[in-house]
Amino acid sequence: QVQLVESGGGLVQAGGSLRLSCAASGNIFSWNPMGWYRQAPGKQRELVATITSGSTTYADSVKGRFYISRDYAKNTVYLQMNSLTPEDTAVYYCKIVQRREYWGQGAQVTVSS
Repeated sequence: QVQLVESGGGLVQAGGSLRLSCAASGNIFSWNPMGWYRQAPGKQRELVATITSGSTTYADSVKGRFYISRDYAKNTVYLQMNSLTPEDTAVYYCKIVQRREYWGQGAQVTVSS
């Protein structure tokens, strides 16, 4: 069984930064894809960033502002979010693929103008 625990959400002013963490436990391998998604009120969940064996992808809306990284020794994935805008306000979810998808509980990020 795989479990994901997220932390690091909160309230920040526009232009500020936050870092989200997602600690994975269970039968995890370094090649398992991990990623961050977000869901704003009234909108569908959308991809933010993924990391697979060191290779990263980003949504166009966050390129150059958000950075995903992974500490393989700690089985933890991070999302560094810079230059935040109110449009980044959402619940952020961590996901890992290990035979199936596993999701974290979500972390609220609120950006005030």
